[in-house]
Amino acid sequence: MRKAWLILQKDIQQEFKTRFAVNAILLFAVVTLTAVSFSIGTYSASQEILAALLWIILFFSAMSGLSHIFVREEETHTADTLKLVALPVNVFWGKFFFNLILLILVEIIIIPLYFAVMNFVVIHTSFFILVMLLGSLGLTGGGTMVAAIISKASAKGALFTVLSFPILLPVLVSAISATNSAVGNDPVSLTGNAIQTMIAYDVVIITASVLLFDFVWNE
Repeated sequence: MRKAWLILQKDIQQEFKTRFAVNAILLFAVVTLTAVSFSIGTYSASQEILAALLWIILFFSAMSGLSHIFVREEETHTADTLKLVALPVNVFWGKFFFNLILLILVEIIIIPLYFAVMNFVVIHTSFFILVMLLGSLGLTGGGTMVAAIISKASAKGALFTVLSFPILLPVLVSAISATNSAVGNDPVSLTGNAIQTMIAYDVVIITASVLLFDFVWNE
């Protein structure tokens, strides 16, 4: 994992210089949150709708920036060099952890704003944090793999969202269902299937990505 750690450090240093991905995700999330709050109002929507809207905002915000981690390698012509100095599995883990850190940092900013603006109330805080962590792992695992696939395409931005949505749909549906329990709409004890689905999805998507990344990266 040493080379994966070095790749992660490289990407973090590059991101600090340009701030492209974090700005893209954060600005998209803020604009979307503002548009949603003006469209439906802060008190007119039920907690169930607000739980779904939270994950919709997070999904499309992630789609606006997670692909940049591989697109940047192609645009700067450093992908070939990276293939020579590191194994595909090391590249995947370095990119995966970068996207995960990026997504969690944005969530730390966006979720409190969502609570304040949309009057969103969470009753089971620890359960909500668990749901957010599992959902973030699923979004990052699937998003990182799709980002590697579309990095060589010409229409990268459009393809990333279109290809990611059907792959990430199971974790989105389960996350929305589990979030409803976190806000008190359903008993937490009845949400075991949603949590199990999220855990199973995370394990499957990350394992499949690790196994298949060699073929995608060296294509």
